[in-house]
Order: sequence, then structure tokens, then C-alpha cells
Amino acid sequence: MTACAVFMVNHQDQPGKDTRIIAKDLELRELSDEELVKQFRDGRERAFNELMGRYNRRIINYIYRIIGDRDRAEDLLQDTFVRVYRNIDRFDVDRKFSTWLYTIATNLSKNELRNKGRSPLLYFQNFFFRKSDQKMFEAVDQKIRPDEEVYRGELALIVDAAIEKLPKRHKLVFTLREREGKSYEEIADILDCNIGTVKSRLNRARAKFAQVVEPMLE
Repeated sequence: MTACAVFMVNHQDQPGKDTRIIAKDLELRELSDEELVKQFRDGRERAFNELMGRYNRRIINYIYRIIGDRDRAEDLLQDTFVRVYRNIDRFDVDRKFSTWLYTIATNLSKNELRNKGRSPLLYFQNFFFRKSDQKMFEAVDQKIRPDEEVYRGELALIVDAAIEKLPKRHKLVFTLREREGKSYEEIADILDCNIGTVKSRLNRARAKFAQVVEPMLE
């Protein structure tokens, strides 16, 4: 059973309602996150399922990048949605739901690192250094040639080593910005700090990466 299965509404025992169910699900997909929260508060369980479907993959990947353990990431994903489910009435619909969700996932991930007493490796094997972009690293989706495959493998080792040298607070801000694409404002909300602190930590993280990675790319 997947992490999402705990909350999924079982409607297979009502085949006569399939058409209406599909129509309602399509309707939910048109709503914003915050509108889905309102629907869920009004008793529509499917609204919560829709929220989970939107963020399930993103959140588990985010947690995994922080803690470096896929099995524990599955557990923490479950814990994240359990907390959302139980505390949905506390959510301020004037804020972004995604910010609230990432805050919960971040706090659980930080607790996991604290409990382990160490900072595990983060895995950024698909990242490349780009001077022309505001983002230091960018995921590469297209197929690559064999020589590029070797290059990526070598770069991955360098990147892992650089990440391991970063303090935890820099790892978090780096992941949120470079991999999750969050704005400075969103990161500040998630990490409960001001925008200046976010920028400062990100600049330090980028500088360290540049110091380690750039000479290898010349």
C-alpha cells in the first residue's frame, strides 16, 4: 500500500455512480489548492485526495533530497499528509497551501536529521553548473551521449562532496530554491526567516559549489 492509500476514498463498491464521480473529480482538478482546502473543510474527502495527488511526488522527492533515505522519505511523506489532514482547520486560506505543506515537510525532515545526529548525502546526480542561469544547477531531462554520461557520473561525485560540506541550513535553502523552484518569499515562510537571510544562505551555498565544481568544468 502506498503512502497515499491511507486517505484514498474507496468508491469501487458503487459502480452506478462512476459517471458522477468522474465528473466531480474533473471539477476538483479545476480548483486552486486553497479552494480544495475549503472543499475538504466542508466534508468533501475527494478534495484532500486531489491535493495529495498534486503534491505526492514533489514532496517525497523533496524529503528524499534532504535526508538521503528513500524508505524514510516514504514514511515522512505519510507523516506530512497526516499532519495536514489533522490540522487542516488551522490553515490560513489567505496563504499559499504549498508553502504550508513544504513547511511541514521541512520540519519533519529537519527532525529526522537531528534524530540521526548526522547530515546524510543529498543526491543531485542530474545537476549541471550553468553560469548563464540564475540557478547554479538545473535538472537535465533530454537524452545524453555516452561521453556526456561519463561526464555526469564524474560531476555527480564532485557535487555530492560539495553538498556534504554545506551546513544543514544551507542545504535546505539550496534545495528549496534550486530543485523546488521556490521564490525567496516562499522559502522565507517555509524556513521561518527573513528574505535577507534566505539570500545570504543561498549565496554562500552557491559560492561553495562554484569553488568546488567550476575548476572541474574548465
